[in-house]
Amino acid sequence: MGKSEKRELVSRLTILLLHLLKWQFQAPKRSKSWQNSVEVQRISLDSHLRDNPSLKSVLDSAISEAYRVARLEAENETGIDKNIFPVTCPWSFEKMMAEDFWP
Repeated sequence: MGKSEKRELVSRLTILLLHLLKWQFQAPKRSKSWQNSVEVQRISLDSHLRDNPSLKSVLDSAISEAYRVARLEAENETGIDKNIFPVTCPWSFEKMMAEDFWP
């Protein structure tokens, strides 16, 4: 597993988690753009993990890293204090990747 593959994994997870947080905590501002971003990241993550199956061994740490960044970005983008968002990622990988999951 290369560093660039892990960076891409964390980057895609960050975007996915950011938009899921915004979806949950800013329901009145939900947009087609957020929805499309979630759907695109799910597809891209699935493809990236199929191409790099060894990344599954670092998935938990990648989610933790991505969530810390997503939480800060959600605070910046929404104006909601970061302490309102859960301290750790509230969703399992399987849950956040489920097509019918919209918190």
